[in-house]
Amino acid sequence: MLKNTFILLLSCFCGFAVADDCVKYKLLPKIKITNPIYERHIVQPDEPMDKLHGNVLATFVQDFDLVVDIIVQDGGYCVVLKKLDADIGYNDFLVKIDKSHMRGSCTYSAILNHEKKHIDAYLSVIKDMNSDIKDSVFNAANSVMPVFVDSRDKIDSVIETMNYKIQSHPEVVLIKQKINAAQEIRNKRVDQNEDNSELKSCM
Repeated sequence: MLKNTFILLLSCFCGFAVADDCVKYKLLPKIKITNPIYERHIVQPDEPMDKLHGNVLATFVQDFDLVVDIIVQDGGYCVVLKKLDADIGYNDFLVKIDKSHMRGSCTYSAILNHEKKHIDAYLSVIKDMNSDIKDSVFNAANSVMPVFVDSRDKIDSVIETMNYKIQSHPEVVLIKQKINAAQEIRNKRVDQNEDNSELKSCM
């Protein structure tokens, strides 16, 4: 998702430009990866749930800010990717606990503590894979070549296309698949290692 785009105007170059003329302005894009600050919400839905563990729904985000240089030339502009700021990770966790457990009760707290372990599992995946995430985003961004346009009106469309190419780049798609696979494994491990001793002590 494209959030903000900053355009830097450079000095004018003489001569009529064509698409190939923009290649010489190619830059190694600077990459900055941050992880979103997450929120946790707890609800007790009306429909019956698994009383042992409750449930957690995690929201994954992947937001890219593209910073570009606009090289002004006779006949048009070269749009050059200069920097990419990416916000990648989980920004919201919805914890569901069966309504039969009164808020603040022993069983409620036991279930909530278990669900916190699942949240930690999600977050640990992003933390452990941050380096790989940055590498994949850099390679995707670095594959984006400068683009020539003959009108300023076309610049925003070019930036949107660059954003799409980065997010659909094979390495970015693959790293997201790896994140999904890793969190699935870690969340299953949380349940496998759970002996429910805290919950049983409430009975």
